Order: sequence, then structure tokens, then C-alpha cells
Amino acid sequence: MEHHLIKEAKKGDPKSLERLYKHFYGYAMSIALRYSNSREEACEIVNDSFMKVFEKLNQVIDEQSFKGWFRRILVNTSIDYYRKNVRYYAVMDIDKAEKELCDANVIDELTKEEIMRILRELPEILRMVFNMYEIEGYNHNEIGMELGIPSSTSRTYLARAKQKLRQRITAMNQEKNEGAIR
Repeated sequence: MEHHLIKEAKKGDPKSLERLYKHFYGYAMSIALRYSNSREEACEIVNDSFMKVFEKLNQVIDEQSFKGWFRRILVNTSIDYYRKNVRYYAVMDIDKAEKELCDANVIDELTKEEIMRILRELPEILRMVFNMYEIEGYNHNEIGMELGIPSSTSRTYLARAKQKLRQRITAMNQEKNEGAIR
């Protein structure tokens, strides 16, 4: 199905491009939401990404690798969006991250929506570094080059993101336990 959809969209027919957009919209949003502060930002990232895809669709030689190629465009567009808007995001102090223990079972009990909400609560730069390192597989040197920060700062931001995630998950667990006791 996807192979045929991409092949037809390459011809530039507006209906085929629309079908491609609708088919991959959910996939694109799932990635963009991890990198954005809001659904509106994610929509901008998705639409910008689709514009790039439509412009370069004929460069896709193997339709089998379309999803990976598209994912890369989404991540790069998210990074570009961050760079363009970085002056609007609050600058935060970098504290030395402290290790906190977190019960692994707590994470298993979280819903997808709760995990997404927790990720969105992270400051923008921490979320970017966390997503790029933990989910996309970038190393700290690559993250530093993409975001224009030293690799050591990328490491610090990752540690800080993990610390904040642990704190928030622990707090959510305590809230759930207190709610269960009442």
C-alpha cells in the first residue's frame, strides 16, 4: 500500500499527494509532538516537513526507505524550528544533575499520554537533547553540532532531562498512591 502511495505521489498528482499526507500524518505528528511544546508547534513542524517531502519526493529512489527518510526530515525540521525560535525559550541554569532512584514499575504503569505530557513539561533544550540522544540515536558530538552547543553541554542537558523526568515520574507515582489511599 505505502509503496504504491509513494509511487503515485511521485507523479505530482494533488490527490496522490493528499493521500500520502493523510496516510503519514499520524506518524509525523507522533514524532513532532516529542520535539514541540504544543500541538500547534507540532502541526507547524509536520506541515513544514511535508512541504520538504513534496519538494524532494522524486529523490526517493527506494520507496522501502521512505519512512526512515521522512523521519530524518521530521527530526531535522524540528531542530530547525527550535533554532529559529530559541530566543523565545527561557534560558535555564545548568545545575549538576543528581541521581535519583526511580521504580521501574512506575514507568510501566504510565500511559502514552502521561509519558508525552511529562516529556512536554521538560524545557525545550532538554527535550531536544533527550529525544535526539535517547530516541533518535544521535551521539553528543552530533547533537552539539546540530544545536550549536558543546558536546559537554549536551551531556549535561541529557543528565538534567533524565533527572527532571525521574522527579516528575516519582511525583506522579506519589500522587497516584495518595489517590489510591483516599
